[in-house]
Amino acid sequence: MSNELDPAKKNSIALTEGPSRAAARSYLRGVGFSKEDLHKPIIGIANTWTEIGPCNFHLRKIAEAVKQGIREAGGTPMEFNTITISDGITMGTEGMKASLISREVIADSIELVARGNSFDGLVCIAGCDKNMPAAIMALARLDIPGLMLYGGSIAPGHLKQPDGTSKDITILNVFEGMGSHAAGKITDDELEALEAAACPGAGACGGQFTANTMAMAGEFLGISPIEITGVPALSPEKHEASREAGRLVMDLARKGITPRQIMSRKSIENAIAAVCASGGSTNAVLHLIAIAHELNIPLSMEDFDKISEHTPFICDLSPGGKYNAKDYQEAGGSRLLAKRLMERGQLHNTITVTGKTLHEEAKAAHETPGQVVIHNWDKPLKPTGGLVILKGNLAPEGCVIKVAGHERLFHQGPARVFDSEDDCFAAVESGKINPSDVLVIRYEGPRGGPGMREMLAVTAAVKGIPELSETVALLTDGRFSGATRGLMAGHVAPEAQLGGPIAAVHEGDTITFDIPNRELRLEVPAEEIAARLKAVKAPVPHFNSGVFAKYANTVSSASKGAVTT
Repeated sequence: MSNELDPAKKNSIALTEGPSRAAARSYLRGVGFSKEDLHKPIIGIANTWTEIGPCNFHLRKIAEAVKQGIREAGGTPMEFNTITISDGITMGTEGMKASLISREVIADSIELVARGNSFDGLVCIAGCDKNMPAAIMALARLDIPGLMLYGGSIAPGHLKQPDGTSKDITILNVFEGMGSHAAGKITDDELEALEAAACPGAGACGGQFTANTMAMAGEFLGISPIEITGVPALSPEKHEASREAGRLVMDLARKGITPRQIMSRKSIENAIAAVCASGGSTNAVLHLIAIAHELNIPLSMEDFDKISEHTPFICDLSPGGKYNAKDYQEAGGSRLLAKRLMERGQLHNTITVTGKTLHEEAKAAHETPGQVVIHNWDKPLKPTGGLVILKGNLAPEGCVIKVAGHERLFHQGPARVFDSEDDCFAAVESGKINPSDVLVIRYEGPRGGPGMREMLAVTAAVKGIPELSETVALLTDGRFSGATRGLMAGHVAPEAQLGGPIAAVHEGDTITFDIPNRELRLEVPAEEIAARLKAVKAPVPHFNSGVFAKYANTVSSASKGAVTT
C-alpha cells in the first residue's frame, strides 16, 4: 500500500488503509471501485433523489456531474440515497404531516451514513423544502468538509391565453385555481389547463417559496456555492455548475475547511437579511433556528424581527411579486443581492465554500442592464423586510407573518375555530367563510399534528375567492407554504396540544392582528383565558407508535425550531 496519501484523505484512512482493511476494500472492489480509487479521499454524495415529484427527479444527473468533478480533482465519490417528501404533492392531506418530520430523518440518515463510512468530505444534493435545511443540519453536525448543492428551480409553466399569447405560471396558480374552482369562478377545463401547464419539467417550485428561499439562505450562510446554486434545474449550465461543486469540495477537504468554520452567527444574520430583503418563506424562521441549534448558536424569533425591521424588501418575487427564480438568477442572482446588502452595510464579510468571502463574491456581481427584479434601496417594494414576528396573549412565544405581498397591517374580526386543517378547508370550499373572519386552525403544531402541516390548501383556496382574498385573516400553530400570501400568522407558540392560548379561542371571539405594535391578541380578559385553558382537554395523540409518535414525543416548540432533542 502506498504511504503517499492525498492530504484530504484523513477520516477514511480508518476505513480503507492497511492489511486489516482488506475485507472492507474487497467489498468495495466488488461494486466497481479500484484499488487506486480506495486510496484517494472518499467523498460522500448524499442524494435526495426520488421520482415522486419534479423537485428531486433530476438529481441523479446532477450527482453524476458532481462525481465527475470530484474524480477530476483527485477524489473518489461514493453516492448514497436518503428519503424525501414532496410538500406540494402531500399538501392538504395527512401525508403532509410527514414533511417536517422528514427534515429530522434526512439529517439523521446523512449523519449515520457519513459517520458509518468515515467520509473525508460530503456533498449533499437537495431539491426541496425540507431536504435543504436537513442537509445543512447534517453538515453542521458532522463538521467534515462539505457543501449543500441545490438541484435548481423549475422553469415557469406557460398558460395559453384567449388572445393566443401565453402567461408564465407556477404551481401557486393551480392551488389558487382550486379555490376559484370551488367558488364556481373557473370551469373544470380551466382548472385542467392550469394543472397541465404549471410544471413543465424537473425542478423545485419556481417562486420565492421555501425551496428557493432555503437555497438562497444556503448561499448567504456560505455553505452553498453562490451563483452555482441558483442555476435552474434544466439549464444547459447545470452540468458544469455541478461539476464545479465537486471540485470545490475537494478543495475544502485539502484545506481542512469545515462547515463550522464557515457557518457562524454572522453568516446566519446574512441569511436572515437576504430572506427579509427577498420576501422569503416564513419557513426560513423555523429552519434557520434549527440550523443554529445544530451549531450551538443562540437564535430566537426576535432576531428575525430586528433584522427585518432594518432591511427593506427589494426583490419583486412570487408569491407576493411578479417574477420567478429564473428571473432572479438572470437579473444577477444572489451575488447582486449580496452587493446590495453590502452597499447598505448589512452584509458581514464571512467565508464561503467557494474559497472567497461573501464580500468578494458580492463585488463579482453582474447586474443585467435594465433588470427589474432586484430593486435598489431608493426604490424598495416596502421600507422593511418581508417577515414580522408578533407576540401577545395569543402567542406568548411568538408567531411569524410574511408581510410581502399584502398591505394590511391591522385586522380585527370574529374567530372561526377549526381543530384541523381538513375541517377549515371543507368550510372554505363549501362557502361557509365570510369576509373579515379570522380562521383559527389549531392542533396542527409540531406535537399536535404531529408534524406541523403547511396550510397552502386553505390559504390558496381563500386567495382564489375574490370576496375573501383581501378580507380574511388566518392563524395557526401549524406552518405555511412559502407559496402562501395574505394576512396569515403561522408557528403560533405555544401550540394548542401543549395548552397554548390558541386552545382557549372560542367561535366568535374577537381576534386582533396589530402588526405595527407586533401583537396578536385575543380580545378576552386574561382570567377568562386562564379559566378556559383549565377546562381544555387536548386530543388523544394521532399516533402511538412509529416515527410519528417518536417525533411527537421529542419535538420542541416551533419557537425553538421544532427540533428533536
